[in-house]
Amino acid sequence: MTTFTTAPSLDDIEQLATEALRTIPSELARQVQNVVIRVEEFPDTETEQEMELESPFDLLGLYRGVDLTRRSVSDPPLGPDMIFLYRRPLLDYWCETGEDLGHLVRHVLIHEIGHHFGLSDADMEALEAAVDEEG
Repeated sequence: MTTFTTAPSLDDIEQLATEALRTIPSELARQVQNVVIRVEEFPDTETEQEMELESPFDLLGLYRGVDLTRRSVSDPPLGPDMIFLYRRPLLDYWCETGEDLGHLVRHVLIHEIGHHFGLSDADMEALEAAVDEEG
């Protein structure tokens, strides 16, 4: 558990995400090696509109890309798949719930990785439980 005496920076959240990524089973981690993980303050305006957010605080993370279940070797590459983690919404949720920030970042990261694999919410909950058991 990491203790912060000031609000964690973008770099701090990125470090938590890197640490969380290390807890993912290796057979899954191999499938996300080319996924770019970015930490930003908030979702951009286009994402807010596309997701029909009432507030930019409503989105903790987002997967952008073509999930593995919908890919074909004949498809042209569209650019790297990306997982966005949004610092301010994460910090707001962290303060409201008192949940460990590292655990929260890991939870959101695993959820977004689940989207990369084309998993349902139930599948993602099972994946997180498996990671908890290993870690």
